[in-house]
Amino acid sequence: MDHDSRPRGSFCGRTRREFLWQAGMGFPSLGLVDLLSRGGFFPGRARAEGVAPAGYVNPMAPKPPHFGPKAKSVIFLFMYGGPSHVDTFDYKPELFKHDGRTIAVKTKGRGGTKNEGRIVGPKWGFRRHGESGQWVSDLFPHLATCVDDIAFIKSMTADSPLHGSAMLQMNSGKILSGSPCLGSWVTYGLGSENEDLPGFVVSLDPVGGPISGAKNWSSGYMPSSYQGTILRSQGEPIIDLGRPEGVSDATQRHLIDTLNAYNSDHLADRADQSDLAARISSFELAYKMQMAAPEATDVDAEPEETKRLYGLDDPKTDNFGRRCLLARRLVERGVRFVQLYAGGAHNDDNWDAHTDIEANHNFHCGRTDRPIAGLLKDLKRKGLLDETLVVWGGEFGRQPTAEYEKGTGRDHNAYGFTMWMAGGGVRGGTSVGETDELGAAAVSDRFHVKHLHATILHQMGLEPEHLTFFYGGLDQKLVGVEGAEPIRQVI
Repeated sequence: MDHDSRPRGSFCGRTRREFLWQAGMGFPSLGLVDLLSRGGFFPGRARAEGVAPAGYVNPMAPKPPHFGPKAKSVIFLFMYGGPSHVDTFDYKPELFKHDGRTIAVKTKGRGGTKNEGRIVGPKWGFRRHGESGQWVSDLFPHLATCVDDIAFIKSMTADSPLHGSAMLQMNSGKILSGSPCLGSWVTYGLGSENEDLPGFVVSLDPVGGPISGAKNWSSGYMPSSYQGTILRSQGEPIIDLGRPEGVSDATQRHLIDTLNAYNSDHLADRADQSDLAARISSFELAYKMQMAAPEATDVDAEPEETKRLYGLDDPKTDNFGRRCLLARRLVERGVRFVQLYAGGAHNDDNWDAHTDIEANHNFHCGRTDRPIAGLLKDLKRKGLLDETLVVWGGEFGRQPTAEYEKGTGRDHNAYGFTMWMAGGGVRGGTSVGETDELGAAAVSDRFHVKHLHATILHQMGLEPEHLTFFYGGLDQKLVGVEGAEPIRQVI
């Protein structure tokens, strides 16, 4: 009787250790090659010559839209904290008449549900502007000159009156974290037209970031290539982008040239070079941005007249004006999605006017009005407004009543508030939707956050129902399972 001469625990003439070792350097190494290729390990020249795995696709390469787009880029002006619609664009004469009176009105905010409250009349007058006769408060004298290019949506609704979850919903469509944000969906669907700059850029207020932090520009379950990149208007544009200390330009160029000489044949027999290869790869990934980002963010190179248009000659408007001008320079260079935050940190460092609406909104409107008007006018005169969709708004609005026994502060209002859009195929000089006579809740043509998202995607040439990403066993969509139609009245 023959006996098997293979050692116990062997497989195909190999010990289990040998089998696992050889398997590890075999089929799974294809995944390693793919990951290295996606990370930029192989230079573009090598990929073109077929060194990289077949089917390699640059995730940020430009992609065709689903249909002819009206816009190529988005600039989202995010007024963090919740600007008061009844003090800015939603004119409510009844609030002036009932100022100081306690009347029956249902509200729900961070302070809970209430059935009555003390009315706080607006502290600013409202006037009609433009050929379209749009109502704008005296808080926005510069923006008021642009109303014929703006479509106001005065019946927005959201699912949460709390900052954290409301911010996440306005950015990702969900009140819970973990989902890709709007900028990620746009760059996933369309890629970027500039390979030297990020496709999705975020600029924060100098006082700090918003609540929930980076979740608001996260790519969620999508690859990290679609997440937002923080870009600063002053100093080093991208944190840690600069060359490491002690590395000269000649050394960096030599390392990049060395990388360009690599090919996939080196992977197996030059494993000892892995640390060097990782360092070279990181240099290659940063190299193009090192060259492009400083030029793109050099707003001081703009003509003096342009800088004055944005308010760079006034300390009050300089920072936000500089970032608005930066946004124009970025979309001009093919960046797909730019999000600017006005307001950060907590309380009156943003639009969250819980104690004194007058002091809060005088400050935040005063520092943003001229820069935003400058942005719209500059885009228009350069022929960019037609292909750039500008969106303005916060995570919710504010209530018509006082939050406390004394003072003029307003609580959060997610049940009726105003946002606006301009450019990018939007019908300017229009106003859609209404809130009730006090501005407490939307009552006609009610639009949810997902309708706003559907409109933005539609203007970018993306079908909201067909833009999907497979995750968790489902074809996920920004507009959710039930979907949403674009707001046709403003298109």
